[in-house]
Amino acid sequence: MTRTRLSVVVYLLLVFSSGAAVGALGHWYFRREAPPPPRPSPEEFRRRFMEEMRTRLKLTDEQARQIETILDETRERWRAHMHALQEEQTSRINALLNDEQRAEYKKMRREHEERRKRGHKPPRR
Repeated sequence: MTRTRLSVVVYLLLVFSSGAAVGALGHWYFRREAPPPPRPSPEEFRRRFMEEMRTRLKLTDEQARQIETILDETRERWRAHMHALQEEQTSRINALLNDEQRAEYKKMRREHEERRKRGHKPPRR
């Protein structure tokens, strides 16, 4: 091979190698796992749950109504239990704080509650 021909082959190998390296790095960098699908709302979860129960268990209308009642009662008991736990937590935290901290904690809790009602997640730090 002549020197010119050898130079051309070397340059072509360099260009090809560079392209392969850039392609591999680009693929690695831009490859992203798809984010998980959003969690269904409680209402949507319940609708799907009841639909599966009706289909797979072949529930009668009366059975479905009774299960709906059980789900309603369980939800209310869960809410009451969670509310009691939250109140206990707040009380215990307040007992540790001084007056200035208590005022700021109360403000913080109010802000969190407002964000929750609007459906916003708390800011990440």
